[in-house]
Amino acid sequence: MQFWFKRWAAVASLIGLAACGGNDEDHAPPAPGTIAQVAQANGLNALVAAATKAGLVPALSGAGTLTVFAPTDAAFNTLATRLGFTDATALVNALPASALASILNYHVLATRQTAADLSTGANTRPTLYSFGGTAATLSVGTAGGVTLTDAVLTAATVVTANVPASNGIVHVVDKVLVPPGLLTVVQMAQANPQFSSLVSAVSSAGLASTLSGAGPFTVFAPVNDAFTAISSTVAGLTTAQLTTVLTYHVLGSQVLSTAIPFGTPVATVSGQTITINASSLTITDKTATPASIVATDIRASNGVIHVISKVLIPTL
Repeated sequence: MQFWFKRWAAVASLIGLAACGGNDEDHAPPAPGTIAQVAQANGLNALVAAATKAGLVPALSGAGTLTVFAPTDAAFNTLATRLGFTDATALVNALPASALASILNYHVLATRQTAADLSTGANTRPTLYSFGGTAATLSVGTAGGVTLTDAVLTAATVVTANVPASNGIVHVVDKVLVPPGLLTVVQMAQANPQFSSLVSAVSSAGLASTLSGAGPFTVFAPVNDAFTAISSTVAGLTTAQLTTVLTYHVLGSQVLSTAIPFGTPVATVSGQTITINASSLTITDKTATPASIVATDIRASNGVIHVISKVLIPTL
């Protein structure tokens, strides 16, 4: 693996030329530091701490050509609180070095790409993080500025572009990008605020530890609007009934979109069945209204999430 920092633990230094006369060179702007020094100088302390623990010491020789999407401290704090940590420091302290390395490499492209470069060409970019034997990608959007969509379907916005470094270029972003295959299905749901109602329900039913286990699981995850649509019904459920509803959204194996058994009853962890319809890409539950599958294959460390537009209702 090609590492991308000269020394993340290093203290940033200002590089300048000593004044020694009246030559034009005496007034040249300071040369940019390494990516590590740029991060330190720009107050990206959580990023530096994460990279230091991850042991991302360089194997670079000569000038580099990397692109780094560098999350702000606020971005790290946001992810930390969503995952149940008090702040970014607690997150960095808790995660293994290997997990931090995977997260950080998901923020790096192997070539130097300015904001203008990102705005043209392919709408996905391969990163230095590999999953399933291939480079994991970021989706690039350019409406209203450069955005990057990660594996949990949340978007980071480039808030400061084209910060030069001696071994590449840095774009400061407002969100930590979440890679595929690293967090559990529960953590992946926590990382996307569109699943906050689902996360709350899973916690209330005492299912978080089960769904954080080895699995593998397939979770059909309703978005917040789906829970809002039946809020009065959900409020009236007992814990046992809520557990039945939630486990009705779970299969006891990993089923990717390419392997969905269309048109036949599929057993859920609740013991009841659903039917997935190929023609309309919907799920039939025990009601007359099917649920649309709106996104598929959010890969977790212990399974996969498919996003649906409606809470599935079993027989209660």
